[in-house]
Amino acid sequence: MTGKMQALLGWVDARFPLTKMWKEHLSEYYAPKNFNFWYFFGSLALLVLVNQIVTGIFLTMHYKPDAELAFASVEYIMRDVDWGWLIRYLHSTGASAFFIVVYLHMYRGLIYGSYKKPRELIWIFGVLIYLALMAEAFMGYLLPWGQMSYWGAQVIVNLFSTVPIIGDDLSVWIRGDYVIGDATLNRFFAFHVIALPLVLLGLVVAHILALHEVGSNNPDGVEIKKNKDANGIPVDGIPFHPYYSVKDIVGVVVFLIFFSLVVFFSPELGGWFLEKDNFVPANPLKTPEHIVPLWYFTPFYAMLRAVPPMFSSQFPGVIVMGAAIVVMFFLPWLDRSPVKSVRFRGPYFKGALVVFIISFIALGWLGTQPAEGIYTTFARIFTVLYFAFFLLMPWYTKADPTKPVPERVTFK
Repeated sequence: MTGKMQALLGWVDARFPLTKMWKEHLSEYYAPKNFNFWYFFGSLALLVLVNQIVTGIFLTMHYKPDAELAFASVEYIMRDVDWGWLIRYLHSTGASAFFIVVYLHMYRGLIYGSYKKPRELIWIFGVLIYLALMAEAFMGYLLPWGQMSYWGAQVIVNLFSTVPIIGDDLSVWIRGDYVIGDATLNRFFAFHVIALPLVLLGLVVAHILALHEVGSNNPDGVEIKKNKDANGIPVDGIPFHPYYSVKDIVGVVVFLIFFSLVVFFSPELGGWFLEKDNFVPANPLKTPEHIVPLWYFTPFYAMLRAVPPMFSSQFPGVIVMGAAIVVMFFLPWLDRSPVKSVRFRGPYFKGALVVFIISFIALGWLGTQPAEGIYTTFARIFTVLYFAFFLLMPWYTKADPTKPVPERVTFK
């Protein structure tokens, strides 16, 4: 640095902790040296969040949150705005990509026990991010004002009317009207572009701060802060920058290759990312033949439909659907295993995790199928298996035989 640059940096540091934050969270934040490819997905989630915010800003410059103009404004973006089609596809593909990397990030947390002490709060912030992301995606799904946007929102909002006593008033309050209409579109737009992004950003910052306070977990589940040298530096740690900040570029490049293939060659991805019914303007008088949410909601949608109605009310299904997410918050206290990583766990946890993953994927597919016959039967079976993973965890993790955990991380 030149003398003038150093003087400028010193002036800034006297008024804002720029250098301090750089050291604490990058150059002097020591992460375990045995990270593998599963640790790419946290930084990829941050990348996709930036993509969604930047492309969303450009989309709002041309989008009209008006029931009469919304669909036409999306068509205008696609056909007449310079590179509008690219911005829209980057945003729509980014929505699905966000859930893909978040699901893989959560799976990594499951296999390596990243939710266990002392990282309970990190996990809770992560589940809150997941909830905020679901709300953000749902409200953004209404904005194109296509057939599936309209009727999907109609179905989901009407679920709130099943709540005893306050249900009808609650659903009217959410819609802002007695039916999905202009008021609903306006309030969902406001939440999608302002309120929920602010909540998401705040939760992401809290998630990262909590992570850097207790330190990162690793594939061995060894706490590297327990082994430090004379200078107080973890002997099994390396600075996040430049080692992992550079290594993450590899993950970013691979991710962008697949992301670009979807954006440029198959942005609809056979109807999984953009459904054909959503290319038709919303028509309150014509219901689509088969209403399903986008793929990242279908596991919970399958649970909702798997529960039989009680007294002609779908409220029990709503309870089960909500409980499927709420139970995630209690995971750190349900797991009684003395070890963190799947590498040192026994067959009970490994088998339960395999069944859980199969159940979640199966429920995702069943949520796209008609709620009848054998599909409903399988949805009920997999819903039971989904909850069994959590509710039986205190017993099978305690009884599970484990291997000794090494004192130092294994690294080749």
